[in-house]
Amino acid sequence: MKPTRKRLMILALISTATLINYLDRSVMGVAKPDLVRELHIDPVVMGLIFSAFSWTYALAQIPGGYLLDRLGTRLTYGLSLALWSAMTALHGFMTGIAGLVSARLALGLAESPCFPANSRVLSTWFPQNERAKATGVYTVGEYIGLGLLIPVLGWMLAAYGWRSLFFAVGLLGIAFAALFYHLYREPMESGANQQEIDLIAAGGGFAEGTASTAFSWADVGRLVTKRQIAGASIGQFCSNSTLVFFLTWFPSYLADERGMTFIKSGFLVSLPYLAAAAGVLLGGVFSDWLIRATASPTIGRKVPIITGLLLCASMVSANYLQSNTAVIAVMSLAFFGQGLAGLGWTLLSDVAPREMMGLTAGLFNFFTNLAGMLTPLVVGFAVKATGSFYGALAYIGALGLLGTLTYLFVLGPVERVRLD
Repeated sequence: MKPTRKRLMILALISTATLINYLDRSVMGVAKPDLVRELHIDPVVMGLIFSAFSWTYALAQIPGGYLLDRLGTRLTYGLSLALWSAMTALHGFMTGIAGLVSARLALGLAESPCFPANSRVLSTWFPQNERAKATGVYTVGEYIGLGLLIPVLGWMLAAYGWRSLFFAVGLLGIAFAALFYHLYREPMESGANQQEIDLIAAGGGFAEGTASTAFSWADVGRLVTKRQIAGASIGQFCSNSTLVFFLTWFPSYLADERGMTFIKSGFLVSLPYLAAAAGVLLGGVFSDWLIRATASPTIGRKVPIITGLLLCASMVSANYLQSNTAVIAVMSLAFFGQGLAGLGWTLLSDVAPREMMGLTAGLFNFFTNLAGMLTPLVVGFAVKATGSFYGALAYIGALGLLGTLTYLFVLGPVERVRLD
């Protein structure tokens, strides 16, 4: 009897949830030009509002990961999805800076379990030689959703105002939260046949579920001293800085510095997001192929990520281009590279200790999302101080080079960490 394919339905669930997750956190970037005009917000304050999301998002990663280990994926993910979607809708009611900051803080807190849960789902449901492709599929939701929906959001912005964006996206997420909770199950409870369970287990998946241990700060200290986890965290911080730029300030860069609006420029402004989607998918396929060809997870995971970080660094060349078409091409290349580097989550599922999957993912996401705190602020200060995005693009490019060096010299071999 052939193995069933229940894991593909599970992958579809987390892919859709991830699409909604990134749509919710980035819709403010689309609304920003009209929002700042109505509420009279300057670049530094706007950077603060963008950054507020990551304050609670990062700080909640460790307790969120522990909660995931204790309550399980189905309940934690379903509640998180419903809450973050409600917080997105709440943005539409705000009339001042304090209200927007509060809504961003609440959104970050509610979204915090999403990626630790995604990592746990991969380790539970997929053998190692399928995880990179699975990561590519769910991660592509971050980019395809934005690439295809940004023109739609731009039309809604022009037709109904910036508040309508938050209401529409929030209601969509609440409806999907109910569907997710109804459909998601762990492998042994899902109706998957024994052949699929055996396939998952033989490939290093945890078809019978993951073990958990009581939370301890000593365990946090032990995790951060492991070079695989420390190196991956620093590298992902660098990669995530590029992603945060595209989710927050990139629409303003096009509109304010390049004079490109969503309505006038149409599909052209979607190209970087679609390029990132292609990078995610290609990176997953390429990584799994390298592992099969070389029998080395270290080569298979590191090569695509390092290539992607080098492409992220190419963003700085946009400072020297006059043509908007050339700028879109460079930005598409840089965001394609960020998509390749998105394999950091797959790498984490390869190295995290089995008994601390949630805690390790939460710790990893805390460090990587420090980029969400710093990048919007750095960009906001640079734009206000210089009147241009020159320094901001140089900052992102430098972090691409730092990430490359980290994966080359800090990370070490890609192998599961043992704490005993």
